[in-house]
Amino acid sequence: MSVAKDPKTGKWYSKFRYTDWTGKRVQKKKTGFITKREAQEWEREFLTKAAASCDMSFASLVELYMADCKTRLRATTWENKQHLITKKLLPYFGSVPINQITPLMIRNWQNTLMELRQPNGKPYSKTYLKTINNQVAAILNYAVKYYGLAGSPAAVAGSMGKSKADTMLFWTEEEFKTFIQAVNKPTPYCVFNILFYTGIREGELLALSLSDFDFSNKVLHITKNFAVANGQEVIYEPKTPKSKRDITLPDFLCAIVQDYAGRLLEYDPDDRLFPFTKSWVNSQ
Repeated sequence: MSVAKDPKTGKWYSKFRYTDWTGKRVQKKKTGFITKREAQEWEREFLTKAAASCDMSFASLVELYMADCKTRLRATTWENKQHLITKKLLPYFGSVPINQITPLMIRNWQNTLMELRQPNGKPYSKTYLKTINNQVAAILNYAVKYYGLAGSPAAVAGSMGKSKADTMLFWTEEEFKTFIQAVNKPTPYCVFNILFYTGIREGELLALSLSDFDFSNKVLHITKNFAVANGQEVIYEPKTPKSKRDITLPDFLCAIVQDYAGRLLEYDPDDRLFPFTKSWVNSQ
């Protein structure tokens, strides 16, 4: 291994040549290691990953997997996936070589997550546990398909949680009317009436502009979705064609929206009608 100490800085560096994925020989150098051992371990892990060896750590496999996902997923989906993996997978499996991850390790990890409690004292929902488990399964399946891992220990261990949530509880119209009587601010009043009587999602609500409303025909056109990716607000088209739809509006809801829009000064009908975040909606 080509590891040496820089006499000027007193720190260690690693410098070597390797064959990249195109077959070209290239030079790699990384500096700033405090100890020789750190430099050697970094070089060993880099070469293992470059060789697509199953001796690579789970963390290195995640880097390759997420780089592959980045060109195929929306920024918001990629960001959510990255957050979940960083918080729930890497602390358990990050340093373990992927060919040393066993079904028992997966099982013990599942049991740990199922026993965890949130700040409010409640366990994670079964659908959330299923989502987490799907991530580790997808990553190890990626290793099986592209890096020669003999088999996925996640498949042997089995899953946790469940795909479908429990039956949701909905307000009746009478319950909603009781609630909305206590809302005396124009924006929340308009927001909650739209949400209740149209059934649209929060992201769809926050992407709405006045031009999405066809008051003549009493129709709301759902064609986009609001999200935050890398700290930036973005408007996306829905993920599936079925998400684009027209919703018939009752007369009173048209009047509520028109009254709210009439309160806005110098408003462009193509601007977002509710320029807030999802957390604002949930806090009202």
